[in-house]
Amino acid sequence: MSKAFSMKEIAWQAGIGLATVDRVLHDRPGVSPAMRRRVQQACLELERQHQQVGLKGRRFLIDLVMEAPSRFSRMVRDTLAVAVQRMPPAVFRVREHLAETMALPELIAVLDTIGRRGSQGVLLKAPDVPAVTEAVARLQARGIPVVTLVTDLREAPRRAYVGLDNHRAGQTAAYLTDQWLGPSALALEGAPTDVLVSSSGPHFQGEGERIAAFVQALGQSRPASRVHVMDTGHGLHAPTREAVGQLLARCPAVAAVYSVGGANAAILAAFEAAGRPCRVFIGHDLDDDNLALLRAGRLSAVLHHDLHHDLHLACRLVMQAHGVAHAVSMPTRSNVEVITPFNVPAHRLDEARLNPP
Repeated sequence: MSKAFSMKEIAWQAGIGLATVDRVLHDRPGVSPAMRRRVQQACLELERQHQQVGLKGRRFLIDLVMEAPSRFSRMVRDTLAVAVQRMPPAVFRVREHLAETMALPELIAVLDTIGRRGSQGVLLKAPDVPAVTEAVARLQARGIPVVTLVTDLREAPRRAYVGLDNHRAGQTAAYLTDQWLGPSALALEGAPTDVLVSSSGPHFQGEGERIAAFVQALGQSRPASRVHVMDTGHGLHAPTREAVGQLLARCPAVAAVYSVGGANAAILAAFEAAGRPCRVFIGHDLDDDNLALLRAGRLSAVLHHDLHHDLHLACRLVMQAHGVAHAVSMPTRSNVEVITPFNVPAHRLDEARLNPP
């Protein structure tokens, strides 16, 4: 894995020292398994970027830091790989720091390491907590611009937020739920239909915005229906299925779902195990799992936004922070699109054909 790239390139990509890279490449002792994986990951990242070597222009090394289920982080990573290829004359290289769950001290250590090693920019999806806000402030103080993705940080001095208009997404989900349940949809005789809202956790501002807007809008259109918010599954299959199963046992009127945090196959499996119908199911993001569920008719609709646009804009904002690009005039909040089995974007269908499950 070392022949195509110098140790200096690998060390810079991995964000570690030359001595560590040397020990890994020569299979010497004294290196932790985590460091070996980081060197291997850096080489894979360099391989994906190898086609850019012949391009001329300003070079940017940026860091993608995400705490998110792998199905979503893979989609972001792959979309970013396309976006950076469309940025000439600038040339972007990306270091990836992706985890389904990341303890807060680990996340802060990643951000502080980036600050010490240097970077031209950080694209960040992280929980909105004070320690993250402080770490972002330290990066900005070092001249490293931070662009938040998908979910924002309310008090952080980040460069910009890029992603979905989460308030409008929540309102849209409430409107669709109300329309599709209809005035006479009853979970039990004489009882209104309740709705499960599934979140990946309580500290992601974007998800909180969606939920607050959904609860407010549905309360206006269906005041008799209760909304049950579940935020313990972390967007992962096993814990989400268990938590939904427990909630269904407690709440017999739940027969609709607005899934903010994913793990939708797990939610459906919990309904099936309970022998319960799910009359309406609104999800988010056209990742591979949701695309398959949508095309199988198991999701009513998926709320989608143009991730290609978001990541292209994020790169432009990094360039702008370094005085390379003109000021970005386009809005940074993407409009929500309602996707059914009949209007899936063509590029997602093409990707699904090329990468079947």
